[in-house]
Amino acid sequence: MDAVDLGVNLFVALFALVDPIGNIPIFAAATAGASLRQRASLAALICIFAAFLLAFFFLTGLSLLQFFGISLAAFRIAGGILLLLLGLHMTGDDFLKSFTDADAGADLTDVRGYARRRFQRLVVPFAMPLMIGPGAISTMIIQAGEAAKIGPAATVAGYVAIAAAAFVTFICFALTGPISRLLGEVGMAIIVRVLGLILCALAIQFILLGLSEAIPGMISSGVTTPYPTGGH
Repeated sequence: MDAVDLGVNLFVALFALVDPIGNIPIFAAATAGASLRQRASLAALICIFAAFLLAFFFLTGLSLLQFFGISLAAFRIAGGILLLLLGLHMTGDDFLKSFTDADAGADLTDVRGYARRRFQRLVVPFAMPLMIGPGAISTMIIQAGEAAKIGPAATVAGYVAIAAAAFVTFICFALTGPISRLLGEVGMAIIVRVLGLILCALAIQFILLGLSEAIPGMISSGVTTPYPTGGH
């Protein structure tokens, strides 16, 4: 593997893990009633935060988790619990309302103020761990080790891949207006609830995987990797 291969592979992995397309309905729900500029400003803040967070883990590798004495298994379990709480909240009646009520009647020309208030609410658990979860962080740590073996060019390619993934995510989030108008209020409510159920299942999967790493042999591999690849 050379630097270009690492960069391309990392970009593809990040796009799948951050899942900007799958998170569009949630972002649209969180910015219901916002203007295009307000939504774009908030999307920029979230994507810049995500890019810096990913770059930080790419730079430090396991050092941060080692400093706090945290294993990847513990991080997976903690992230899974946070995602489970978010998923349960999404399946409730008040999820969309909890976002829209805070800025009801807000000035649509107040771009910076809106983005700042909304970012403070969405940084956890939307930006982390929904977008940047254990999977993305562990991927950054693993790829950082691979880049160190290849050389400085691979490290640069890794940062370029992070920036590219953040930019694509920004484009997806900034264009949620047409999608939210197409789906309508009822469609948004249905999609968010379905996503909430999927998120709960994903959270349980994170927790099961973390437990299987922490306590080997406790959970069957058919549960932690239910759809193995490679023709087996």
